[in-house]
Amino acid sequence: MTPKPTSVTNSIRRLRFENDEMTQAELAKRIGASRQTVIAIEQGKYSPSLEAAFEIAHALGRPLDEVFHYAP
Repeated sequence: MTPKPTSVTNSIRRLRFENDEMTQAELAKRIGASRQTVIAIEQGKYSPSLEAAFEIAHALGRPLDEVFHYAP
């Protein structure tokens, strides 16, 4: 089954580069996820759990609403 694209968008790619060009692998390690998971979240193919979203925001040093955006 193919996951349905989400209404949640994000600025992870831009923020990774603003954060000393953090790699997807480095972000994945910081949040305890796989690189493939980070790729799927970054591309909007997967919505992270609320806990994972907070972990990503924390790893990037930004508030949650600067990293993730919801368009109903």
